[in-house]
Amino acid sequence: MARQQRTTTRLTSAGALLASGALLSGCGLASGPTADGEVTLRLSHQWPAAEDGEGDFRAVLAERFAEEVESRTDGDVTVEIHPNNSLIEDPTEQYTAIREQTLDLSVYPLDYAAGDVPQFSITLMPAMVRSHAQAQNWAESEIGDRVSRIAEDNGVRILTWVWNAGAIGTAGPDPILSPDDVPPGSVTRAAGPRVEEMLEGVGFGLSSMPSSDIYNALQTGTLDSAITSTSSFSSYRLYEQVDTFTSPTGGNTFWFMFEPLIMGTESCDRLTEEQQRIVDEVGADLQEFAYTASEEDDQRVHEEFAANGVEVVQMSDADFEKWREASQPAWEGFADDVEGGQELLELAQDVPAE
Repeated sequence: MARQQRTTTRLTSAGALLASGALLSGCGLASGPTADGEVTLRLSHQWPAAEDGEGDFRAVLAERFAEEVESRTDGDVTVEIHPNNSLIEDPTEQYTAIREQTLDLSVYPLDYAAGDVPQFSITLMPAMVRSHAQAQNWAESEIGDRVSRIAEDNGVRILTWVWNAGAIGTAGPDPILSPDDVPPGSVTRAAGPRVEEMLEGVGFGLSSMPSSDIYNALQTGTLDSAITSTSSFSSYRLYEQVDTFTSPTGGNTFWFMFEPLIMGTESCDRLTEEQQRIVDEVGADLQEFAYTASEEDDQRVHEEFAANGVEVVQMSDADFEKWREASQPAWEGFADDVEGGQELLELAQDVPAE
Protein backbone atom coordinates (compact mmCIF):
# COMPACT_ATOMS: atom_id res chain seq x y z
CA MET A 1 0.00 0.00 0.00
CA ALA A 2 2.87 2.39 0.77
CA ARG A 3 4.21 2.08 -2.78
CA GLN A 4 0.79 2.79 -4.25
CA GLN A 5 0.43 5.93 -2.11
CA ARG A 6 3.84 7.16 -3.20
CA THR A 7 2.92 6.58 -6.85
CA THR A 8 -0.33 8.55 -6.50
CA THR A 9 1.53 11.54 -5.12
CA ARG A 10 3.96 11.59 -8.04
CA LEU A 11 1.15 11.14 -10.54
CA THR A 12 -0.52 14.31 -9.29
CA SER A 13 2.71 16.24 -9.69
CA ALA A 14 3.34 14.87 -13.18
CA GLY A 15 -0.22 15.63 -14.22
CA ALA A 16 0.17 19.23 -13.11
CA LEU A 17 3.32 19.57 -15.18
CA LEU A 18 1.66 18.15 -18.27
CA ALA A 19 -1.46 20.26 -17.84
CA SER A 20 0.65 23.41 -17.70
CA GLY A 21 2.46 22.42 -20.89
CA ALA A 22 5.78 22.02 -19.06
CA LEU A 23 8.14 19.23 -20.04
CA LEU A 24 9.28 16.63 -17.57
CA SER A 25 12.94 17.24 -16.93
CA GLY A 26 15.92 15.41 -15.55
CA CYS A 27 17.46 12.08 -16.44
CA GLY A 28 15.40 9.02 -17.17
CA LEU A 29 15.52 7.86 -13.57
CA ALA A 30 12.64 9.47 -11.70
CA SER A 31 15.05 9.79 -8.79
CA GLY A 32 18.44 8.44 -7.82
CA PRO A 33 20.60 6.63 -7.70
CA THR A 34 21.30 7.83 -4.16
CA ALA A 35 24.58 7.24 -2.36
CA ASP A 36 23.05 3.98 -1.13
CA GLY A 37 22.13 2.90 -4.67
CA GLU A 38 18.38 3.54 -4.29
CA VAL A 39 16.59 4.28 -7.57
CA THR A 40 13.04 5.14 -8.60
CA LEU A 41 11.95 4.34 -12.18
CA ARG A 42 8.92 5.61 -14.10
CA LEU A 43 6.85 3.07 -16.06
CA SER A 44 4.07 4.42 -18.26
CA HIS A 45 1.36 2.67 -20.28
CA GLN A 46 -1.96 3.51 -21.91
CA TRP A 47 -4.31 0.95 -20.36
CA PRO A 48 -6.55 1.21 -17.28
CA ALA A 49 -4.78 0.45 -14.02
CA ALA A 50 -4.75 -3.08 -12.66
CA GLU A 51 -6.58 -3.54 -9.37
CA ASP A 52 -5.55 -6.28 -6.96
CA GLY A 53 -3.75 -8.10 -9.75
CA GLU A 54 -6.81 -8.04 -12.03
CA GLY A 55 -7.58 -6.15 -15.22
CA ASP A 56 -5.95 -5.71 -18.61
CA PHE A 57 -3.11 -8.23 -18.63
CA ARG A 58 -0.67 -5.60 -19.89
CA ALA A 59 -1.38 -3.48 -16.82
CA VAL A 60 -1.05 -6.59 -14.65
CA LEU A 61 2.30 -7.33 -16.29
CA ALA A 62 3.53 -3.85 -15.36
CA GLU A 63 2.38 -4.28 -11.75
CA ARG A 64 4.03 -7.67 -11.41
CA PHE A 65 7.26 -6.32 -12.85
CA ALA A 66 7.27 -3.43 -10.37
CA GLU A 67 6.52 -5.67 -7.41
CA GLU A 68 9.16 -8.25 -8.31
CA VAL A 69 11.90 -5.72 -8.99
CA GLU A 70 11.26 -3.96 -5.69
CA SER A 71 11.19 -7.29 -3.84
CA ARG A 72 14.34 -8.75 -5.40
CA THR A 73 16.33 -5.54 -4.89
CA ASP A 74 15.17 -5.28 -1.26
CA GLY A 75 13.51 -1.98 -2.05
CA ASP A 76 16.57 -0.37 -3.64
CA VAL A 77 14.74 -0.10 -6.99
CA THR A 78 11.18 1.23 -6.95
CA VAL A 79 9.07 1.26 -10.12
CA GLU A 80 6.26 3.82 -10.28
CA ILE A 81 3.33 2.78 -12.46
CA HIS A 82 1.60 5.53 -14.46
CA PRO A 83 -1.36 3.84 -16.23
CA ASN A 84 -4.07 5.11 -18.54
CA ASN A 85 -2.00 7.88 -20.19
CA SER A 86 -1.73 9.60 -16.81
CA LEU A 87 1.90 10.64 -17.25
CA ILE A 88 2.11 11.08 -21.03
CA GLU A 89 -1.20 12.00 -22.62
CA ASP A 90 -0.36 10.74 -26.11
CA PRO A 91 0.66 7.06 -25.81
CA THR A 92 2.63 7.22 -29.05
CA GLU A 93 5.03 9.70 -27.40
CA GLN A 94 6.29 7.23 -24.80
CA TYR A 95 9.17 6.14 -27.04
CA THR A 96 10.24 9.76 -27.46
CA ALA A 97 10.06 10.25 -23.69
CA ILE A 98 12.33 7.25 -23.16
CA ARG A 99 14.81 8.54 -25.73
CA GLU A 100 14.75 11.98 -24.10
CA GLN A 101 15.27 10.32 -20.70
CA THR A 102 12.06 11.61 -19.14
CA LEU A 103 10.65 8.07 -18.91
CA ASP A 104 12.35 4.79 -18.07
CA LEU A 105 9.98 1.97 -19.00
CA SER A 106 6.80 1.29 -20.92
CA VAL A 107 4.55 -1.50 -22.11
CA TYR A 108 4.61 -0.10 -25.60
CA PRO A 109 3.36 -1.05 -29.07
CA LEU A 110 6.67 -0.81 -30.91
CA ASP A 111 5.07 0.15 -34.22
CA TYR A 112 3.94 3.41 -32.60
CA ALA A 113 7.55 4.54 -33.06
CA ALA A 114 7.70 3.63 -36.75
CA GLY A 115 7.87 7.32 -37.64
CA ASP A 116 11.26 7.41 -35.91
CA VAL A 117 12.34 3.84 -36.68
CA PRO A 118 10.53 2.60 -39.83
CA GLN A 119 11.89 -0.93 -39.31
CA PHE A 120 9.60 -1.26 -36.28
CA SER A 121 6.64 -1.69 -38.64
CA ILE A 122 7.75 -5.27 -39.25
CA THR A 123 6.15 -5.98 -35.85
CA LEU A 124 2.71 -4.93 -37.12
CA MET A 125 2.76 -5.99 -40.75
CA PRO A 126 -0.77 -6.89 -41.92
CA ALA A 127 -1.42 -10.63 -42.25
CA MET A 128 2.19 -11.46 -41.37
CA VAL A 129 1.42 -13.11 -38.03
CA ARG A 130 -1.86 -15.01 -37.87
CA SER A 131 -1.79 -16.83 -34.50
CA HIS A 132 -0.29 -16.80 -31.02
CA ALA A 133 1.81 -19.84 -31.83
CA GLN A 134 3.49 -18.02 -34.68
CA ALA A 135 3.89 -14.81 -32.67
CA GLN A 136 5.62 -16.66 -29.83
CA ASN A 137 8.11 -18.19 -32.26
CA TRP A 138 9.52 -14.75 -33.08
CA ALA A 139 11.61 -14.49 -29.91
CA GLU A 140 13.54 -17.65 -30.82
CA SER A 141 13.89 -16.82 -34.53
CA GLU A 142 16.38 -14.69 -36.43
CA ILE A 143 13.75 -11.96 -36.87
CA GLY A 144 13.48 -11.73 -33.09
CA ASP A 145 17.22 -11.23 -32.74
CA ARG A 146 17.10 -8.59 -35.46
CA VAL A 147 14.21 -6.70 -33.84
CA SER A 148 16.01 -6.76 -30.48
CA ARG A 149 19.18 -5.35 -32.05
CA ILE A 150 17.27 -2.63 -33.91
CA ALA A 151 15.52 -1.68 -30.67
CA GLU A 152 18.79 -1.46 -28.72
CA ASP A 153 20.44 0.52 -31.50
CA ASN A 154 17.57 2.97 -31.10
CA GLY A 155 17.68 3.31 -27.34
CA VAL A 156 15.39 0.65 -25.88
CA ARG A 157 15.81 -2.86 -24.50
CA ILE A 158 13.09 -5.49 -24.80
CA LEU A 159 12.57 -7.06 -21.36
CA THR A 160 9.40 -9.10 -22.03
CA TRP A 161 7.91 -10.06 -25.39
CA VAL A 162 4.21 -9.23 -25.49
CA TRP A 163 1.96 -10.00 -28.46
CA ASN A 164 -1.72 -9.12 -28.69
CA ALA A 165 -4.15 -10.50 -31.25
CA GLY A 166 -6.57 -8.12 -32.90
CA ALA A 167 -10.30 -8.23 -33.53
CA ILE A 168 -12.80 -6.30 -35.64
CA GLY A 169 -15.92 -4.76 -34.15
CA THR A 170 -18.71 -3.22 -36.24
CA ALA A 171 -21.41 -0.79 -35.19
CA GLY A 172 -23.80 -2.38 -37.69
CA PRO A 173 -25.41 -5.79 -38.08
CA ASP A 174 -22.97 -7.22 -40.63
CA PRO A 175 -19.63 -8.62 -39.45
CA ILE A 176 -16.41 -8.10 -41.35
CA LEU A 177 -14.65 -11.39 -42.04
CA SER A 178 -12.88 -10.75 -45.34
CA PRO A 179 -12.14 -7.73 -47.57
CA ASP A 180 -15.32 -8.61 -49.48
CA ASP A 181 -17.36 -7.53 -46.44
CA VAL A 182 -16.15 -3.91 -46.32
CA PRO A 183 -19.19 -1.64 -46.88
CA PRO A 184 -18.68 1.24 -49.34
CA GLY A 185 -17.75 4.43 -47.50
CA SER A 186 -17.15 2.61 -44.21
CA VAL A 187 -14.77 4.32 -41.77
CA THR A 188 -12.63 2.28 -39.43
CA ARG A 189 -9.79 2.73 -36.96
CA ALA A 190 -6.67 0.58 -36.78
CA ALA A 191 -3.13 1.02 -35.54
CA GLY A 192 -0.09 0.69 -37.78
CA PRO A 193 0.81 2.57 -40.98
CA ARG A 194 1.18 -0.61 -43.05
CA VAL A 195 -2.12 -1.99 -41.72
CA GLU A 196 -3.79 1.29 -42.64
CA GLU A 197 -2.28 1.07 -46.11
CA MET A 198 -3.88 -2.34 -46.59
CA LEU A 199 -7.23 -1.19 -45.22
CA GLU A 200 -7.34 1.77 -47.57
CA GLY A 201 -6.58 -0.62 -50.41
CA VAL A 202 -9.71 -2.68 -49.66
CA GLY A 203 -11.97 0.37 -49.49
CA PHE A 204 -11.98 1.56 -45.89
CA GLY A 205 -11.90 5.20 -44.92
CA LEU A 206 -9.63 5.76 -41.93
CA SER A 207 -9.80 7.80 -38.75
CA SER A 208 -6.72 7.79 -36.55
CA MET A 209 -7.06 7.84 -32.77
CA PRO A 210 -5.78 6.04 -29.68
CA SER A 211 -7.75 2.99 -28.61
CA SER A 212 -9.05 4.90 -25.59
CA ASP A 213 -11.06 7.15 -27.98
CA ILE A 214 -12.75 4.36 -29.94
CA TYR A 215 -15.77 4.12 -27.61
CA ASN A 216 -16.84 7.73 -28.17
CA ALA A 217 -16.08 7.55 -31.90
CA LEU A 218 -18.36 4.54 -32.32
CA GLN A 219 -21.01 6.15 -30.13
CA THR A 220 -21.05 9.36 -32.18
CA GLY A 221 -20.88 7.64 -35.55
CA THR A 222 -17.37 8.88 -36.38
CA LEU A 223 -16.44 5.22 -36.80
CA ASP A 224 -18.44 2.43 -38.39
CA SER A 225 -16.01 -0.19 -37.13
CA ALA A 226 -12.77 -0.53 -35.20
CA ILE A 227 -9.75 -2.80 -35.22
CA THR A 228 -7.70 -3.09 -32.06
CA SER A 229 -6.47 -5.74 -29.65
CA THR A 230 -8.95 -8.06 -28.00
CA SER A 231 -7.72 -6.86 -24.61
CA SER A 232 -8.48 -3.24 -25.51
CA PHE A 233 -11.94 -4.23 -26.79
CA SER A 234 -12.64 -5.43 -23.27
CA SER A 235 -10.78 -2.80 -21.24
CA TYR A 236 -12.63 0.01 -23.00
CA ARG A 237 -16.01 -1.81 -22.83
CA LEU A 238 -16.51 -1.70 -26.59
CA TYR A 239 -19.15 -4.43 -26.30
CA GLU A 240 -21.45 -1.53 -25.43
CA GLN A 241 -20.96 0.04 -28.87
CA VAL A 242 -20.54 -2.80 -31.38
CA ASP A 243 -23.05 -5.26 -32.81
CA THR A 244 -20.58 -7.78 -34.24
CA PHE A 245 -17.15 -8.96 -33.17
CA THR A 246 -14.73 -10.88 -35.37
CA SER A 247 -12.75 -12.85 -32.79
CA PRO A 248 -9.23 -14.24 -33.33
CA THR A 249 -10.07 -17.37 -31.33
CA GLY A 250 -10.47 -19.41 -34.50
CA GLY A 251 -6.74 -19.05 -35.14
CA ASN A 252 -6.85 -16.30 -37.77
CA THR A 253 -6.43 -12.54 -37.62
CA PHE A 254 -4.60 -10.11 -39.91
CA TRP A 255 -3.72 -7.82 -36.97
CA PHE A 256 -1.13 -8.95 -34.42
CA MET A 257 0.64 -6.22 -32.49
CA PHE A 258 3.97 -6.51 -30.70
CA GLU A 259 3.79 -4.42 -27.52
CA PRO A 260 6.70 -5.44 -25.29
CA LEU A 261 7.84 -4.26 -21.91
CA ILE A 262 10.76 -2.00 -22.81
CA MET A 263 13.37 -0.02 -20.89
CA GLY A 264 15.54 2.83 -22.07
CA THR A 265 19.14 1.71 -22.54
CA GLU A 266 20.45 4.84 -20.82
CA SER A 267 18.16 4.29 -17.84
CA CYS A 268 19.37 0.72 -17.62
CA ASP A 269 23.01 1.78 -17.81
CA ARG A 270 22.54 3.95 -14.72
CA LEU A 271 21.62 0.93 -12.61
CA THR A 272 24.24 -1.16 -10.88
CA GLU A 273 25.25 -4.42 -12.54
CA GLU A 274 23.29 -6.35 -9.92
CA GLN A 275 20.19 -4.20 -10.45
CA GLN A 276 20.46 -4.66 -14.22
CA ARG A 277 20.69 -8.41 -13.75
CA ILE A 278 17.54 -8.41 -11.59
CA VAL A 279 15.61 -6.25 -14.08
CA ASP A 280 16.53 -8.65 -16.90
CA GLU A 281 15.62 -11.70 -14.81
CA VAL A 282 12.24 -10.31 -13.80
CA GLY A 283 11.44 -9.48 -17.42
CA ALA A 284 12.39 -13.02 -18.49
CA ASP A 285 10.43 -14.60 -15.64
CA LEU A 286 7.29 -12.76 -16.78
CA GLN A 287 7.57 -14.12 -20.32
CA GLU A 288 5.36 -17.15 -19.83
CA PHE A 289 2.72 -15.03 -18.11
CA ALA A 290 2.72 -12.58 -21.04
CA TYR A 291 2.18 -15.34 -23.60
CA THR A 292 -0.41 -17.29 -21.61
CA ALA A 293 -2.39 -14.25 -20.48
CA SER A 294 -2.65 -12.92 -24.03
CA GLU A 295 -4.02 -16.21 -25.35
CA GLU A 296 -6.44 -16.60 -22.46
CA ASP A 297 -7.64 -13.03 -22.93
CA ASP A 298 -8.83 -13.82 -26.46
CA GLN A 299 -11.17 -16.52 -25.17
CA ARG A 300 -12.29 -14.42 -22.21
CA VAL A 301 -13.17 -11.47 -24.44
CA HIS A 302 -14.90 -13.75 -26.97
CA GLU A 303 -17.17 -15.01 -24.19
CA GLU A 304 -17.64 -11.54 -22.69
CA PHE A 305 -18.88 -10.08 -25.97
CA ALA A 306 -21.19 -13.01 -26.62
CA ALA A 307 -22.61 -12.68 -23.10
CA ASN A 308 -23.36 -9.01 -23.82
CA GLY A 309 -25.43 -9.81 -26.89
CA VAL A 310 -22.77 -9.12 -29.53
CA GLU A 311 -22.68 -11.47 -32.52
CA VAL A 312 -19.28 -13.17 -32.33
CA VAL A 313 -17.82 -14.70 -35.49
CA GLN A 314 -14.46 -16.20 -36.48
CA MET A 315 -12.36 -15.66 -39.58
CA SER A 316 -11.90 -18.76 -41.74
CA ASP A 317 -8.64 -19.79 -43.40
CA ALA A 318 -10.09 -18.64 -46.74
CA ASP A 319 -10.96 -15.25 -45.23
CA PHE A 320 -7.41 -14.89 -43.91
CA GLU A 321 -5.91 -15.70 -47.29
CA LYS A 322 -7.92 -12.87 -48.83
CA TRP A 323 -6.43 -10.48 -46.27
CA ARG A 324 -2.97 -11.91 -46.98
CA GLU A 325 -3.47 -11.19 -50.69
CA ALA A 326 -4.71 -7.67 -49.91
CA SER A 327 -1.64 -7.05 -47.73
CA GLN A 328 0.91 -7.56 -50.49
CA PRO A 329 1.09 -3.91 -51.68
CA ALA A 330 1.81 -2.86 -48.07
CA TRP A 331 4.55 -5.49 -47.82
CA GLU A 332 6.04 -4.31 -51.09
CA GLY A 333 5.94 -0.71 -49.93
CA PHE A 334 7.79 -1.67 -46.74
CA ALA A 335 10.45 -3.49 -48.77
CA ASP A 336 10.89 -0.49 -51.09
CA ASP A 337 10.74 2.31 -48.52
CA VAL A 338 12.55 0.94 -45.46
CA GLU A 339 16.27 0.28 -45.23
CA GLY A 340 16.69 -3.49 -44.90
CA GLY A 341 12.94 -3.92 -45.34
CA GLN A 342 13.09 -6.81 -47.79
CA GLU A 343 15.39 -8.81 -45.53
CA LEU A 344 13.17 -8.20 -42.52
CA LEU A 345 10.14 -9.40 -44.50
CA GLU A 346 11.95 -12.57 -45.52
CA LEU A 347 13.05 -13.28 -41.94
CA ALA A 348 9.52 -12.70 -40.65
CA GLN A 349 8.09 -15.08 -43.23
CA ASP A 350 10.54 -17.74 -42.09
CA VAL A 351 8.98 -17.89 -38.60
CA PRO A 352 7.21 -21.24 -38.13
CA ALA A 353 3.45 -21.06 -38.00
CA GLU A 354 3.19 -23.69 -35.26
